[in-house]
Amino acid sequence: MAPRKQLTRLKAPYLKRILLEPARVEAWDQYPWNLPIFASRAFEFEFTTPITIIVGENGTGKSTLLEAIGALAGYDEAGGGKGYRPVDHSAAIDKSGTALANALRGHWLPKVTAGWFFRAESFYSVARYLDQAALDAGGAPPDFLSWSHGEGFIRFFEERCRRQGIYILDEPESALSPTRQIELLKLLRRMDLSGAAQVIMATHSPLLMACPGARLFRISRFGLDLVDVRDTDHFRMMRDFCGDPDGFLAEALYEDEA
Repeated sequence: MAPRKQLTRLKAPYLKRILLEPARVEAWDQYPWNLPIFASRAFEFEFTTPITIIVGENGTGKSTLLEAIGALAGYDEAGGGKGYRPVDHSAAIDKSGTALANALRGHWLPKVTAGWFFRAESFYSVARYLDQAALDAGGAPPDFLSWSHGEGFIRFFEERCRRQGIYILDEPESALSPTRQIELLKLLRRMDLSGAAQVIMATHSPLLMACPGARLFRISRFGLDLVDVRDTDHFRMMRDFCGDPDGFLAEALYEDEA
């Protein structure tokens, strides 16, 4: 297969900044506008390195923010590549990512929107979509689902993330063992060194948070701030558990009974 034509000679990141346009907000007291990251009504997020990682507790808006960035890049909110619609979500109740995208403005240099929007929860549907699309075109299906879930994830990343573009990854560690997460880190490192790929990733994995060269941001009740991996709740919890598993669990599981 001939290599794909390079879209630009400029290096990643291609999406430089996103900012909120308050006049486009539908209702400040409704989700996602009532999230802490929008409390000041002057939200702005700059991307200065090829890899940006976002962490935070469930419900802080990580996935919604990634959905919105994906929509700005032209991806379907269920994930996939440009022009893919792997899931019929026309009747979906939650469309907060699209609503947020409509109130955001993206600054690109240049606007490179080739790539992929990976969502762990829709991987099965996307993989089936790819198989059927390949069969319809008379080719061999990639068949990512014939492997174990974790192996299928890694094969998918290795095949799809080698090209120039922007890659949005929402909790890619979901089906990956620690060993497989190291494999993903190696791939991310290659993508970083290539200068041809921009990665924006949300994760709960301390291993992935420690990706060399990446900027790590934390979403909390105070908003969005740059953070060191050692200062995240995820890292501290795993450090305390590994240091004393029995003591950690005794305190964590039975503290309400004291």
